[in-house]
Amino acid sequence: MKKSLGLILVIILSLSIILTACGQKAGGSGSANGDVIKIGVFEPMTGANAAGGALEVEGAKLANRLYPEVLGKKVELVIVDNKSDKVEAASAAARLVEKDKVVAIIGSWGSSLSMAAGDIVRNKKVPAVGASCTNPLVTKGNDYYFRVCFIDPFQGTVMANYAYNKLNAKKAAIIQEVSNDYAIGLAKFFTDSFKGMGGEITGVSNYNTGDQDFSAQLTNIAQTNPDVIFAPGNFTESALLIKQARQLGIKIPIIGGDTWETPEFIEIGRADVEGTVFSSFSTPERSTTKEAKIFLEEYNKEYNKSPAAVTALAYDAYIMILEAIKRAGTTDTVKIREELAKMKDFVGASGVISLDENGDAVRSADIKIVKGGKFDYLDTIEPVK
Repeated sequence: MKKSLGLILVIILSLSIILTACGQKAGGSGSANGDVIKIGVFEPMTGANAAGGALEVEGAKLANRLYPEVLGKKVELVIVDNKSDKVEAASAAARLVEKDKVVAIIGSWGSSLSMAAGDIVRNKKVPAVGASCTNPLVTKGNDYYFRVCFIDPFQGTVMANYAYNKLNAKKAAIIQEVSNDYAIGLAKFFTDSFKGMGGEITGVSNYNTGDQDFSAQLTNIAQTNPDVIFAPGNFTESALLIKQARQLGIKIPIIGGDTWETPEFIEIGRADVEGTVFSSFSTPERSTTKEAKIFLEEYNKEYNKSPAAVTALAYDAYIMILEAIKRAGTTDTVKIREELAKMKDFVGASGVISLDENGDAVRSADIKIVKGGKFDYLDTIEPVK
Protein backbone atom coordinates (compact mmCIF):
# COMPACT_ATOMS: atom_id res chain seq x y z
CA MET A 1 0.00 0.00 0.00
CA LYS A 2 2.83 2.37 0.90
CA LYS A 3 4.56 1.61 -2.42
CA SER A 4 1.34 2.30 -4.35
CA LEU A 5 0.85 5.58 -2.52
CA GLY A 6 4.42 6.60 -3.24
CA LEU A 7 3.96 5.78 -6.93
CA ILE A 8 0.78 7.88 -7.07
CA LEU A 9 2.60 10.84 -5.50
CA VAL A 10 5.43 10.57 -8.03
CA ILE A 11 2.93 10.54 -10.90
CA ILE A 12 1.08 13.59 -9.51
CA LEU A 13 4.35 15.49 -9.06
CA SER A 14 5.48 14.63 -12.59
CA LEU A 15 2.17 15.77 -14.07
CA SER A 16 2.44 19.04 -12.11
CA ILE A 17 5.91 19.73 -13.53
CA ILE A 18 4.74 18.96 -17.06
CA LEU A 19 1.68 21.20 -16.78
CA THR A 20 3.79 24.03 -15.35
CA ALA A 21 6.26 23.76 -18.19
CA CYS A 22 3.46 23.73 -20.77
CA GLY A 23 1.97 26.85 -19.18
CA GLN A 24 5.14 28.89 -19.59
CA LYS A 25 5.09 31.39 -22.45
CA ALA A 26 7.54 31.28 -25.31
CA GLY A 27 9.78 34.29 -25.82
CA GLY A 28 9.90 36.72 -22.91
CA SER A 29 10.12 35.90 -19.24
CA GLY A 30 7.08 37.91 -18.11
CA SER A 31 3.61 36.41 -17.90
CA ALA A 32 0.26 36.90 -16.25
CA ASN A 33 -0.03 35.13 -12.91
CA GLY A 34 -3.63 33.99 -12.69
CA ASP A 35 -5.78 37.09 -12.83
CA VAL A 36 -2.89 39.53 -12.31
CA ILE A 37 -0.59 41.16 -14.88
CA LYS A 38 2.52 42.74 -13.40
CA ILE A 39 4.19 45.90 -14.72
CA GLY A 40 7.48 46.95 -13.17
CA VAL A 41 8.29 50.51 -12.14
CA PHE A 42 12.05 50.96 -12.05
CA GLU A 43 12.94 54.30 -10.45
CA PRO A 44 15.37 55.98 -8.01
CA MET A 45 13.45 56.31 -4.77
CA THR A 46 16.56 57.07 -2.72
CA GLY A 47 19.88 58.71 -3.53
CA ALA A 48 20.75 61.73 -5.68
CA ASN A 49 17.87 61.27 -8.14
CA ALA A 50 15.14 60.43 -5.62
CA ALA A 51 13.04 63.54 -6.23
CA GLY A 52 12.87 62.82 -9.94
CA GLY A 53 12.03 59.18 -9.37
CA ALA A 54 9.23 60.13 -7.00
CA LEU A 55 7.65 62.37 -9.65
CA GLU A 56 7.59 59.54 -12.16
CA VAL A 57 6.20 57.05 -9.64
CA GLU A 58 3.32 59.48 -9.02
CA GLY A 59 2.42 59.34 -12.70
CA ALA A 60 2.57 55.55 -12.94
CA LYS A 61 0.48 55.11 -9.78
CA LEU A 62 -2.17 57.54 -10.98
CA ALA A 63 -2.42 55.80 -14.35
CA ASN A 64 -2.72 52.43 -12.63
CA ARG A 65 -5.52 53.74 -10.40
CA LEU A 66 -7.44 55.08 -13.40
CA TYR A 67 -6.75 52.09 -15.66
CA PRO A 68 -6.35 49.09 -13.34
CA GLU A 69 -7.22 46.32 -15.81
CA VAL A 70 -6.27 44.99 -19.23
CA LEU A 71 -7.41 41.84 -21.04
CA GLY A 72 -9.88 41.34 -18.20
CA LYS A 73 -7.10 41.02 -15.64
CA LYS A 74 -5.95 43.25 -12.79
CA VAL A 75 -2.72 45.18 -13.40
CA GLU A 76 -0.35 45.27 -10.46
CA LEU A 77 2.55 47.71 -10.24
CA VAL A 78 5.79 46.30 -8.84
CA ILE A 79 7.84 49.31 -7.74
CA VAL A 80 11.57 48.86 -7.11
CA ASP A 81 14.18 51.35 -5.95
CA ASN A 82 17.28 51.50 -8.14
CA LYS A 83 18.84 53.77 -5.50
CA SER A 84 20.31 56.24 -8.04
CA ASP A 85 23.12 53.73 -8.57
CA LYS A 86 24.11 51.88 -11.75
CA VAL A 87 24.91 48.57 -10.03
CA GLU A 88 21.72 48.72 -8.00
CA ALA A 89 19.82 49.62 -11.17
CA ALA A 90 20.97 46.45 -12.91
CA SER A 91 20.02 44.38 -9.84
CA ALA A 92 16.59 46.02 -9.61
CA ALA A 93 15.84 45.35 -13.27
CA ALA A 94 16.99 41.74 -12.93
CA ARG A 95 14.69 41.26 -9.95
CA LEU A 96 11.71 42.60 -11.88
CA VAL A 97 12.14 40.25 -14.82
CA GLU A 98 13.44 37.15 -13.02
CA LYS A 99 11.62 37.16 -9.68
CA ASP A 100 8.55 39.34 -10.18
CA LYS A 101 7.93 38.18 -13.77
CA VAL A 102 6.72 41.55 -15.02
CA VAL A 103 5.54 41.84 -18.62
CA ALA A 104 6.98 45.35 -19.09
CA ILE A 105 8.95 47.98 -17.18
CA ILE A 106 8.52 51.76 -16.77
CA GLY A 107 11.65 53.84 -16.11
CA SER A 108 14.06 55.14 -15.25
CA TRP A 109 14.71 58.75 -14.32
CA GLY A 110 18.40 59.05 -15.18
CA SER A 111 19.80 57.81 -18.48
CA SER A 112 22.72 56.05 -16.78
CA LEU A 113 20.30 54.01 -14.70
CA SER A 114 18.23 53.08 -17.74
CA MET A 115 21.36 52.09 -19.66
CA ALA A 116 22.42 49.85 -16.76
CA ALA A 117 19.21 47.86 -17.27
CA GLY A 118 19.53 47.71 -21.05
CA ASP A 119 21.21 44.32 -21.42
CA ILE A 120 18.82 42.75 -18.94
CA VAL A 121 15.60 43.75 -20.69
CA ARG A 122 17.05 42.89 -24.09
CA ASN A 123 18.37 39.46 -23.06
CA LYS A 124 15.22 38.57 -21.14
CA LYS A 125 12.98 39.98 -23.89
CA VAL A 126 10.94 42.20 -21.56
CA PRO A 127 10.10 45.63 -23.02
CA ALA A 128 10.91 48.80 -21.08
CA VAL A 129 9.44 52.26 -21.69
CA GLY A 130 11.40 55.18 -20.29
CA ALA A 131 9.65 58.36 -19.24
CA SER A 132 12.54 60.84 -19.17
CA CYS A 133 15.80 59.04 -20.03
CA THR A 134 17.06 61.21 -22.90
CA ASN A 135 20.53 59.88 -23.76
CA PRO A 136 20.48 58.29 -27.25
CA LEU A 137 22.39 55.25 -25.97
CA VAL A 138 19.38 54.10 -23.91
CA THR A 139 17.61 52.76 -27.01
CA LYS A 140 20.49 52.49 -29.48
CA GLY A 141 20.90 48.86 -30.54
CA ASN A 142 18.25 47.74 -28.05
CA ASP A 143 14.96 46.58 -29.57
CA TYR A 144 13.42 46.19 -26.12
CA TYR A 145 13.89 49.75 -24.86
CA PHE A 146 11.48 52.53 -25.83
CA ARG A 147 10.76 56.01 -24.47
CA VAL A 148 8.01 58.62 -24.54
CA CYS A 149 10.41 61.59 -24.21
CA PHE A 150 12.56 63.40 -26.77
CA ILE A 151 16.30 62.70 -26.89
CA ASP A 152 19.34 64.85 -26.17
CA PRO A 153 20.39 65.69 -29.75
CA PHE A 154 17.07 67.52 -30.09
CA GLN A 155 17.16 68.99 -26.58
CA GLY A 156 20.75 70.20 -27.02
CA THR A 157 19.85 71.86 -30.32
CA VAL A 158 16.80 73.53 -28.75
CA MET A 159 18.88 75.12 -25.99
CA ALA A 160 21.71 76.10 -28.33
CA ASN A 161 19.17 77.85 -30.55
CA TYR A 162 17.69 79.60 -27.53
CA ALA A 163 21.12 80.80 -26.40
CA TYR A 164 22.25 81.96 -29.83
CA ASN A 165 19.03 83.42 -31.21
CA LYS A 166 17.01 84.51 -28.15
CA LEU A 167 19.83 85.55 -25.81
CA ASN A 168 22.05 86.75 -28.67
CA ALA A 169 24.91 84.83 -27.05
CA LYS A 170 27.90 84.31 -29.30
CA LYS A 171 30.16 82.86 -26.59
CA ALA A 172 29.07 80.04 -24.28
CA ALA A 173 30.77 78.15 -21.46
CA ILE A 174 29.92 74.62 -20.29
CA ILE A 175 29.83 73.42 -16.68
CA GLN A 176 28.87 69.74 -16.72
CA GLU A 177 28.27 66.93 -14.25
CA VAL A 178 31.03 64.74 -15.65
CA SER A 179 29.93 61.59 -13.76
CA ASN A 180 26.47 61.77 -15.35
CA ASP A 181 26.01 60.27 -18.85
CA TYR A 182 22.97 62.49 -19.38
CA ALA A 183 24.92 65.69 -18.67
CA ILE A 184 27.91 64.69 -20.80
CA GLY A 185 25.72 63.81 -23.77
CA LEU A 186 23.60 66.93 -23.53
CA ALA A 187 26.67 69.17 -23.25
CA LYS A 188 28.10 67.59 -26.40
CA PHE A 189 24.96 68.11 -28.45
CA PHE A 190 24.64 71.70 -27.21
CA THR A 191 28.27 72.35 -28.12
CA ASP A 192 27.99 70.86 -31.60
CA SER A 193 24.86 72.84 -32.37
CA PHE A 194 26.09 76.13 -30.88
CA LYS A 195 29.37 75.96 -32.78
CA GLY A 196 27.49 75.01 -35.94
CA MET A 197 25.60 78.31 -35.70
CA GLY A 198 28.84 80.23 -35.48
CA GLY A 199 29.10 80.41 -31.71
CA GLU A 200 32.23 79.86 -29.62
CA ILE A 201 32.69 77.62 -26.58
CA THR A 202 35.00 79.59 -24.30
CA GLY A 203 35.63 76.88 -21.74
CA VAL A 204 34.47 73.62 -20.17
CA SER A 205 34.51 72.80 -16.44
CA ASN A 206 33.59 69.52 -14.77
CA TYR A 207 32.21 68.43 -11.41
CA ASN A 208 31.01 65.14 -9.92
CA THR A 209 27.63 64.06 -8.61
CA GLY A 210 27.41 65.01 -4.95
CA ASP A 211 29.82 67.96 -5.14
CA GLN A 212 28.77 71.05 -3.20
CA ASP A 213 31.55 73.55 -3.86
CA PHE A 214 31.72 74.91 -7.40
CA SER A 215 33.75 78.06 -6.75
CA ALA A 216 36.83 76.86 -8.65
CA GLN A 217 34.85 75.89 -11.75
CA LEU A 218 32.85 79.11 -11.71
CA THR A 219 35.94 81.29 -11.23
CA ASN A 220 37.69 79.62 -14.15
CA ILE A 221 34.65 79.91 -16.40
CA ALA A 222 34.06 83.56 -15.50
CA GLN A 223 37.58 84.39 -16.68
CA THR A 224 36.68 83.23 -20.21
CA ASN A 225 34.00 85.97 -20.46
CA PRO A 226 31.10 83.93 -21.86
CA ASP A 227 27.71 85.43 -22.72
CA VAL A 228 25.88 82.40 -21.30
CA ILE A 229 26.61 79.30 -19.24
CA PHE A 230 25.08 75.98 -20.19
CA ALA A 231 25.05 73.75 -17.08
CA PRO A 232 23.38 70.36 -17.63
CA GLY A 233 23.23 68.30 -14.46
CA ASN A 234 21.10 67.00 -11.63
CA PHE A 235 18.69 69.43 -9.94
CA THR A 236 20.49 69.56 -6.56
CA GLU A 237 23.98 70.27 -7.85
CA SER A 238 22.66 72.65 -10.51
CA ALA A 239 20.75 74.73 -7.96
CA LEU A 240 23.80 74.95 -5.69
CA LEU A 241 26.01 75.88 -8.64
CA ILE A 242 23.69 78.72 -9.65
CA LYS A 243 23.48 80.02 -6.07
CA GLN A 244 27.26 80.13 -5.84
CA ALA A 245 27.54 81.78 -9.26
CA ARG A 246 25.28 84.63 -8.14
CA GLN A 247 27.20 84.95 -4.86
CA LEU A 248 30.41 85.32 -6.87
CA GLY A 249 28.81 88.13 -8.85
CA ILE A 250 28.29 86.15 -12.06
CA LYS A 251 25.18 87.73 -13.55
CA ILE A 252 25.06 86.23 -17.05
CA PRO A 253 22.24 83.83 -17.97
CA ILE A 254 22.61 80.22 -16.84
CA ILE A 255 20.54 77.69 -18.77
CA GLY A 256 20.07 73.92 -18.51
CA GLY A 257 18.07 70.83 -19.33
CA ASP A 258 14.95 68.95 -18.30
CA THR A 259 16.33 67.67 -14.97
CA TRP A 260 15.87 71.12 -13.43
CA GLU A 261 12.09 70.75 -13.44
CA THR A 262 11.68 69.48 -9.88
CA PRO A 263 10.38 71.38 -6.81
CA GLU A 264 13.77 70.79 -5.15
CA PHE A 265 15.53 72.92 -7.77
CA ILE A 266 13.55 75.97 -6.63
CA GLU A 267 13.60 75.03 -2.95
CA ILE A 268 17.40 74.84 -2.97
CA GLY A 269 18.10 77.71 -5.37
CA ARG A 270 15.37 80.09 -4.14
CA ALA A 271 15.75 83.63 -5.48
CA ASP A 272 19.08 82.80 -7.15
CA VAL A 273 17.44 80.50 -9.71
CA GLU A 274 14.90 83.14 -10.75
CA GLY A 275 15.21 83.75 -14.47
CA THR A 276 16.98 80.50 -15.25
CA VAL A 277 15.74 78.80 -18.41
CA PHE A 278 15.65 75.12 -19.33
CA SER A 279 14.12 72.67 -21.78
CA SER A 280 11.09 70.65 -20.69
CA PHE A 281 9.24 67.70 -22.13
CA SER A 282 5.80 69.25 -22.01
CA THR A 283 3.38 71.52 -20.17
CA PRO A 284 0.42 69.29 -19.27
CA GLU A 285 -1.78 72.32 -18.61
CA ARG A 286 -1.32 73.40 -22.25
CA SER A 287 -2.01 69.99 -23.77
CA THR A 288 -5.34 69.80 -25.58
CA THR A 289 -5.76 66.03 -25.62
CA LYS A 290 -8.67 64.32 -23.88
CA GLU A 291 -6.18 62.30 -21.84
CA ALA A 292 -4.50 65.49 -20.62
CA LYS A 293 -7.80 66.72 -19.21
CA ILE A 294 -8.35 63.42 -17.38
CA PHE A 295 -4.78 63.43 -16.08
CA LEU A 296 -4.91 67.01 -14.79
CA GLU A 297 -8.26 66.61 -13.05
CA GLU A 298 -7.29 63.38 -11.35
CA TYR A 299 -3.77 64.49 -10.47
CA ASN A 300 -5.07 67.64 -8.80
CA LYS A 301 -7.53 65.56 -6.77
CA GLU A 302 -4.81 63.14 -5.73
CA TYR A 303 -1.90 65.48 -5.04
CA ASN A 304 -3.35 69.01 -4.95
CA LYS A 305 -0.45 70.54 -6.92
CA SER A 306 0.62 71.17 -10.49
CA PRO A 307 2.15 68.12 -12.16
CA ALA A 308 5.71 67.98 -13.48
CA ALA A 309 6.26 67.07 -17.11
CA VAL A 310 7.94 63.78 -16.12
CA THR A 311 4.87 62.80 -14.10
CA ALA A 312 2.73 63.08 -17.22
CA LEU A 313 5.34 61.11 -19.17
CA ALA A 314 5.35 58.23 -16.67
CA TYR A 315 1.55 58.24 -16.84
CA ASP A 316 1.82 58.01 -20.63
CA ALA A 317 4.39 55.20 -20.44
CA TYR A 318 1.90 53.14 -18.41
CA ILE A 319 -1.09 53.71 -20.68
CA MET A 320 1.06 53.08 -23.77
CA ILE A 321 2.12 49.71 -22.34
CA LEU A 322 -1.53 48.88 -21.66
CA GLU A 323 -2.42 49.79 -25.23
CA ALA A 324 0.35 47.53 -26.53
CA ILE A 325 -0.95 44.64 -24.38
CA LYS A 326 -4.49 45.22 -25.72
CA ARG A 327 -3.27 45.21 -29.31
CA ALA A 328 -1.16 42.10 -28.71
CA GLY A 329 -4.09 40.35 -27.04
CA THR A 330 -1.62 38.49 -24.86
CA THR A 331 0.95 38.97 -22.11
CA ASP A 332 3.70 37.44 -24.26
CA THR A 333 6.47 40.00 -23.87
CA VAL A 334 7.80 39.57 -27.40
CA LYS A 335 4.41 40.37 -28.87
CA ILE A 336 4.01 43.35 -26.52
CA ARG A 337 7.35 44.66 -27.77
CA GLU A 338 6.20 44.26 -31.37
CA GLU A 339 3.13 46.40 -30.69
CA LEU A 340 5.17 49.09 -28.94
CA ALA A 341 7.47 49.28 -31.95
CA LYS A 342 4.47 50.08 -34.16
CA MET A 343 3.06 52.82 -31.91
CA LYS A 344 2.11 55.94 -33.89
CA ASP A 345 -0.02 58.97 -33.01
CA PHE A 346 -0.62 57.69 -29.50
CA VAL A 347 -2.69 60.21 -27.53
CA GLY A 348 -1.30 60.74 -24.05
CA ALA A 349 -1.49 63.27 -21.25
CA SER A 350 1.71 64.95 -22.43
CA GLY A 351 0.58 65.17 -26.04
CA VAL A 352 0.58 62.99 -29.15
CA ILE A 353 3.46 60.52 -29.33
CA SER A 354 4.87 58.53 -32.24
CA LEU A 355 7.83 56.20 -31.83
CA ASP A 356 10.49 56.11 -34.55
CA GLU A 357 12.56 53.16 -35.76
CA ASN A 358 14.82 53.46 -32.70
CA GLY A 359 11.95 53.44 -30.21
CA ASP A 360 12.37 57.18 -29.52
CA ALA A 361 9.48 59.61 -29.32
CA VAL A 362 9.20 62.22 -32.04
CA ARG A 363 7.74 65.18 -30.20
CA SER A 364 8.10 68.87 -29.40
CA ALA A 365 10.03 70.46 -26.55
CA ASP A 366 8.87 73.27 -24.28
CA ILE A 367 11.12 75.98 -22.93
CA LYS A 368 10.41 77.13 -19.36
CA ILE A 369 11.67 79.83 -17.04
CA VAL A 370 11.71 80.07 -13.26
CA LYS A 371 9.46 83.03 -12.50
CA GLY A 372 7.97 83.99 -9.16
CA GLY A 373 9.16 80.75 -7.62
CA LYS A 374 7.37 78.64 -10.24
CA PHE A 375 8.10 77.03 -13.58
CA ASP A 376 6.56 79.24 -16.27
CA TYR A 377 6.03 78.33 -19.92
CA LEU A 378 7.98 80.34 -22.51
CA ASP A 379 7.81 78.60 -25.89
CA THR A 380 7.32 75.33 -27.76
CA ILE A 381 9.87 74.07 -30.30
CA GLU A 382 8.75 71.50 -32.85
CA PRO A 383 11.13 68.83 -34.19
CA VAL A 384 12.28 69.08 -37.80
CA LYS A 385 10.41 66.45 -39.80
